Amino acid sequence: MSRNKLTTLAVAIVLALFGYNQLDTAAPDTAGGLAGSPTVSSGTAHDLLEAFQNQISDLQISGEGRVVRVLSDDNKGSRHQRFLLETDLNQTILVAHNIDLAPRIENLRDGDTVAFYGEYEYNNKGGVIHWTHHDPANRHPHGWLKHKGRTYQ
Repeated sequence: MSRNKLTTLAVAIVLALFGYNQLDTAAPDTAGGLAGSPTVSSGTAHDLLEAFQNQISDLQISGEGRVVRVLSDDNKGSRHQRFLLETDLNQTILVAHNIDLAPRIENLRDGDTVAFYGEYEYNNKGGVIHWTHHDPANRHPHGWLKHKGRTYQ
């Protein structure tokens, strides 16, 4: 390969890497800088509604909502405490909180406010928030739930 072709190829690679890094820094990972982390959002009801409307998943987000229904635990595989939250924009979100890795929220009632930090996954019913716990393998941003002044992680 000629020297000019090698130089052109090297410049193309550098520009491609620069462009990739620019895309990567467009949504900084404020959850600890873990490699391969999902996109991070500041966490507003508008962010959740936008993720739902655009069918976006793997969105690391914080927010809060009012409990509209406490569901039975999911005991298949890892056990999850489940409940439905409604945001200020009337979006309903399922929270699936792994109670094998984090404590359950005791005495959770309809009407309670719960804040969360976890990963949003799109579904046609409003979406799911999961990863609301620490990651024992330290490969995913640590999540949490907050209820009546107590943090569950």
